[in-house]
Amino acid sequence: MNRHTRDTAARWFEDSRQAIVVEVTQALGSAPREAGTRMLVAADETAGTVGGGHLELKAIAHAREMLRTGELDPHTEHFPLGPALGQCCGGAVTLAYAPLDAQALQRWPAAAPLFHLQLYGAGHVGRAIATLLATLDARVDWIDEREEEFAPTTTLGTPWPERIQRVCVDAVEAEVALAPPGAFYLVLTHRHDLDQRIAEAILRRGDFGFFGLIGSRTKRQRFIHRFEQVGIGAETIERMTCPIGVPGVAGKEPERIALAVVAQLLQNVPA
Repeated sequence: MNRHTRDTAARWFEDSRQAIVVEVTQALGSAPREAGTRMLVAADETAGTVGGGHLELKAIAHAREMLRTGELDPHTEHFPLGPALGQCCGGAVTLAYAPLDAQALQRWPAAAPLFHLQLYGAGHVGRAIATLLATLDARVDWIDEREEEFAPTTTLGTPWPERIQRVCVDAVEAEVALAPPGAFYLVLTHRHDLDQRIAEAILRRGDFGFFGLIGSRTKRQRFIHRFEQVGIGAETIERMTCPIGVPGVAGKEPERIALAVVAQLLQNVPA
């Protein structure tokens, strides 16, 4: 995740930790990562990835040789992935190497999040989804009226990152108005009447990038009927996704549902 890698770079720089920034400056054909991707290499640790495999092993070895010898002049290397590395991708990658310093950080733009999500519901499925999103560069407002339901850690026991904000309010549907245009929404609270109020507020806004509502096809039809009764247009209602999750993932365990739902969110991120 490029944002996490950049944050790590800033922390290493503040700590005066010597490292090399390895950047993909050009990616042609079938390449493992896109231009602008960066990785940090220290003598005993790495952060981020430029695609893994033989390419990354050579990049790490070269960066560490720079650190060992003190030859830190910025330069580039070009790798035809097939002829040079024996990889079957068929593309080509140019890597740039430069020491981690103030100039390197200044050239490293802060990436925009993949999406801004309002996640309604702090139950088992909500926590499983939030845990997966903690590994992605997404901004999440995690909303529930029950403060005690917010787990202190992810399901893996790790702390919640700052980009996942837990919001406890009484009138949760009022939070819909605070989301930016094009935001994503997931509604999976503990009550159908609350789901309905939140969903109606989202549909009345109409400017969502994705809106998913947990539930069965029967729930979808009942909600559609209620939304039609309050005057919400058919085209807007049709954009509501219910049930949620990519098809083909069997099982109702929270973790499986979360995998299917987060995959669906990623499918709706603009290219």
